[in-house]
Amino acid sequence: MLQIFYESQDFYLLKELEKMGPKKGVISQSVKDVVQSLVDDDLVLKDKIGTSVYFWSLPSCAGNQLRNTSNKLESDLSNSKKRYIELVEQRDSLKRGREDSEEREAALEELKAVELHHKKLKEELAAYADSDPAALEAMKDAIDVAHSAANRWTDNIFTLQQWCSTTFPQAKEQLEHMYREVGITEDFEYLQ
Repeated sequence: MLQIFYESQDFYLLKELEKMGPKKGVISQSVKDVVQSLVDDDLVLKDKIGTSVYFWSLPSCAGNQLRNTSNKLESDLSNSKKRYIELVEQRDSLKRGREDSEEREAALEELKAVELHHKKLKEELAAYADSDPAALEAMKDAIDVAHSAANRWTDNIFTLQQWCSTTFPQAKEQLEHMYREVGITEDFEYLQ
C-alpha cells in the first residue's frame, strides 16, 4: 500500500485506494484496515476536507519520521548513559566507609545485640500493659461510655414501647409477645 503513495505522490480517497489495492496484492476487503494501521503507525497521513477523507504519504515524510525516531532514540540512549554513570558514582560513594573491617563487623554485631535487647524490652512492656495506669484509665473511660450508651438505648426502647402501646392499643398481646421474643422481659431495666 505504501508503494501506491510513494510512486504517485498523490492524495487519495478510501474508495480509490480500495480499487488500487488489489493491483498491489492487497485484498480489497482489507484495504481499509491496512490503510488505518498505516495511519496509526504514522506512515500515512489523513485529513478530512469537507465530507471527504484524504490519505497521502510522501517519501520525504517517511525519511523525516525515521530521522526524528533516530534522534529520539539517540537522545534516550545518551540520557540513559548519563543516568548509568550517575548511579555508578552514587553506588561507589555509598560503598565508601562500608568496607569490611573489624570495626564495622563489631559495630554490626553491637547493633544486632541492641536491636534484640530492644525487642525483648518491648515484649516485656507488652506483658505489663494490663497494669499500665494510662491503659486502666482508658478502660474506665470506655466503661463509662458503654454504660451511658446502654442506658440511652434502654431509654429508646422504653420510648418505643410506649409509642407502640399508645398507637396500637388493640395489639397489646402481640406487642408483649414480640418483646419477649427479642429478649425484653419484665426485669428489663436501666443499668445502675
